[in-house]
Amino acid sequence: MIQIFHNPRCTKSRQGVALLEENNKEFEIIKYLDNVPSEKELSEIIMLLNIKPIELIRKTEKIWKENYKGKELSDQETIKAMIENPKLIERPIIINGKKAVIGRPTEKILEII
Repeated sequence: MIQIFHNPRCTKSRQGVALLEENNKEFEIIKYLDNVPSEKELSEIIMLLNIKPIELIRKTEKIWKENYKGKELSDQETIKAMIENPKLIERPIIINGKKAVIGRPTEKILEII
């Protein structure tokens, strides 16, 4: 089943949910701010996305600018920062089996559904 890592307060995330609904796809919403992924889960998501952990960071977030910007973080330290501060995780993330995309722009979701 398709999963969407969703923040209801985010316009792009809401657009991702709407796109899945418009395409009559069954999906599971994961509110990742309430149910923070484990280090293992986040590592698996990053692997499916085929990106480096730093590419999943929302660098405009105040938390990032105040605590991490300009620091040399290892991949593990970057993942740990996202787990400790899930607002740093880019959204929405859509997973369909062994495929995943960050839904920015929203149309990218169509590549995997």
